[in-house]
Amino acid sequence: MAAALTSRKARGSPGALGTGMLRGPEAAPNMSCGCRTLTAGLIPPDATLYFDVVLLDVWNKADTVQVSTLLHPAHCLRTVQDSDFVRYHYNGTLLDGTAFDTSYSRGGTYDTYVGSGWLIKGMDQGLLGMCPGERRKIIIPPFLAYGEKGYGTVIPPQASLVFHVLLIDVHNPKDTVQLETLELPPGCVRRAVAGDFMRYHYNGSLMDGTLFDSSYSRNHTYNTYVGQGYIIPGMDQGLQGACMGERRRITIPPHLAYGENGTGDKIPGSAVLIFDVHVIDFHNPGDPVEIKVLSPPPETCNETAKPGDFIRYHYNCSLLDGTKLFSSHDYSDPQEATLGANKVIEGLDTGLQGMCVGERRQLVVPPHLAHGESGARGVPGSAVLLFEVELVSREEGLPTGYLFVWHEDPPVNLFEGLDLNKDGEVPPEEVGEEEPFPHCHPNRSHRAWWHQATQSIRCPLRTCFCPCAGSLCLIGPLSPPLPHAAHPPYSWPPAAWGPSPGHSQPSGETLTPLSPWLSWLPVLHLHQGSSQ
Repeated sequence: MAAALTSRKARGSPGALGTGMLRGPEAAPNMSCGCRTLTAGLIPPDATLYFDVVLLDVWNKADTVQVSTLLHPAHCLRTVQDSDFVRYHYNGTLLDGTAFDTSYSRGGTYDTYVGSGWLIKGMDQGLLGMCPGERRKIIIPPFLAYGEKGYGTVIPPQASLVFHVLLIDVHNPKDTVQLETLELPPGCVRRAVAGDFMRYHYNGSLMDGTLFDSSYSRNHTYNTYVGQGYIIPGMDQGLQGACMGERRRITIPPHLAYGENGTGDKIPGSAVLIFDVHVIDFHNPGDPVEIKVLSPPPETCNETAKPGDFIRYHYNCSLLDGTKLFSSHDYSDPQEATLGANKVIEGLDTGLQGMCVGERRQLVVPPHLAHGESGARGVPGSAVLLFEVELVSREEGLPTGYLFVWHEDPPVNLFEGLDLNKDGEVPPEEVGEEEPFPHCHPNRSHRAWWHQATQSIRCPLRTCFCPCAGSLCLIGPLSPPLPHAAHPPYSWPPAAWGPSPGHSQPSGETLTPLSPWLSWLPVLHLHQGSSQ
């Protein structure tokens, strides 16, 4: 601020000079300020004096701190209160515009407590009520600043100070995590708890809006356990209670984030962090398959799908955020599978069991019963899968028991034909040789089984058998080769199979390839006491 004052003529009477001037032979005025400090003889009698004055500062003992808001953010998270810790940038000038200090030149904010004696009194008052992101002009009279002594060489005594302040963030050591729900999907039936494994997207920013990280930039969710210490404490707390599909804002004070030191070059010390989070899904390692019946079968259902059954079904598979993955409707025919034969993921197999033909179900399959941490083609790692399935048809599978292959035309009464001593029982020794080797196993491939079985089985009687539990067992002599029971739920093998590497042919025997022209032999399932 500047002002020019014109003096009056000196008439020889005291007080005739301009403001601040005293007249007398013992004290000549100081031309720089109008004070009586110059020696006599510089100002002749009856001289008219002219002053060019620049007003550097002005204040009154009744003055208070003057606050002007230059920019107010549209959304104010909270305002500064006594005992809060603040981070702000500032430019400091004298009242005439002379700069004496700036935080911008040091490359960092000024960080301090408010109302605790760490600041000059005027700044303590001027920051109160300020919002993060707000810009203020704060004018402080000298008796609320550095007073009569000033400060060093940059702030003279009795100087009023002007600060242009930008508040970056504010928190209190007693603050907790603050949650704001931005979007809550309807029908939230489950909320995340400690111990759950969660997949979520996020944007992380400082309180002034500066973005420091985003999962979207990596095109990949952040996957972690909740409440187990794998993430900062504030995020551990902020994610609990969230629903699948929910969007929430989590504001974390620094003592629950990265503290006084910050981390990296994007999160400074004592920074409040704001995360806008979209929860994609979560599960617990102990979760089972969740089954919900969407529509019951159209007719009375007396038999349901069970392990060993061959089924046809339609399905839609998606992630819990609605992302479509696969659908049987994209193909001409329904999906086919044998239940309990490891042909589909475990969770889907479980969800299909117990279904009636025509029934529709919704299945929520956790990743440990789906594709696990690694995922699969088109399926992210640790993803919870949502299936809508409809059972189209069901065919009885082979029950747990013995698989028999008859080498001749079977008798009219099969049980009587097998009961050689006519005692009403058919023990194994009357049927043939049991081959209790580990080749008859539902998890072994048919090809591997055939290679090993044809090298070792000898059948002196009419049939051979081995105990089975829903797997395919090919039993019989090498010559002629046994046909394959090519009826659902089993598939026809390749047209020609040779011996597996490392196996030699028995002397005098030839492993004849299976060929489609071989006629099928009857396959019988007998339980003791059965007549069929």
